[in-house]
Amino acid sequence: MTANKTFASQADLDEKKVTFEQLSEHAWAYTAEGDPNTGVVIGDDAVLVADTQATPVMAADVIRRIRTVTDKPIKYVVLTHYHAVRVLGASAYDASEIIASRDTYDLIVERGDADMKSEIGRFPRLFRSVESVPGLTWPTMTFEGAMTLWMGGLEVRLLQLGRGHTKGDTVVWLPAERTLLSGDLVEFGATPYAGDCYFEDWPKTLDAVAALQPAQLVPGRGAALKTPQAVADGLAGTRAFVSELYEAVKAAVADGKDLGATYRETYAKLQPRYGHWVIFDHCMPFDVTRAYDLATQYADPRVWTAERDRQMWAALEG
Repeated sequence: MTANKTFASQADLDEKKVTFEQLSEHAWAYTAEGDPNTGVVIGDDAVLVADTQATPVMAADVIRRIRTVTDKPIKYVVLTHYHAVRVLGASAYDASEIIASRDTYDLIVERGDADMKSEIGRFPRLFRSVESVPGLTWPTMTFEGAMTLWMGGLEVRLLQLGRGHTKGDTVVWLPAERTLLSGDLVEFGATPYAGDCYFEDWPKTLDAVAALQPAQLVPGRGAALKTPQAVADGLAGTRAFVSELYEAVKAAVADGKDLGATYRETYAKLQPRYGHWVIFDHCMPFDVTRAYDLATQYADPRVWTAERDRQMWAALEG
């Protein structure tokens, strides 16, 4: 590995097949073969969109598909977390409210600009027509812990179940239909990105997701999970990856390994089981670096910048 090695995702240029399918009476899933997903709730009087795609031009495809099933106004955009690939398409929806947890708002203040510049460099295909992005997406409404929306007679709960993928993670829960939009707390057949995560909290937060007993779930990446067993499989896979990676990194740190050696050792341990998952090669450097930080000296994730991305590759060269 060399210091000028490009991100694995920069060579990922193939367009993905989009699926837009109904999961329950009011919930729909926009998925794209491992690209970032969008969840849609069609209430009695309005539409809610959870995670917006990376640019307004890309969001237009979500809107086009929504319009094949309803002409109700898109009133709510929910940010499950702050990452640019999830939020920068928000302006396309012309929503009345953009809702996020207070923790997500604070992360946008602290590191939203740096994250935007870093992610655009990492994922060129996912930021198609990036010039259409007007700037950072700012919530118009925040909440702490839990918030309930009534979309006519449909109850929609926004819940912070704990820290995981980020400290601000929010899920969208339809209790009457047992349908959940998880954001990147849960992935399916796709590698969890853990560069901003809390490894020690994430499995417990997944337990809190499981306690809701979802029958259907839209993960952050991967196919929609349409049965309780599929949901359980998605939760188990995400939990296993996060837990195994952190345990491998802690073991390497205990042996006095530096970041480069820890990365190579951890990659070798996880590749046989998870190497076929989408964006495995892209995520592993960031995931191991965050785990190494946590196991050594940084309880909270450090800000990722384009320069820090380059420094990471240089460190992994050794």
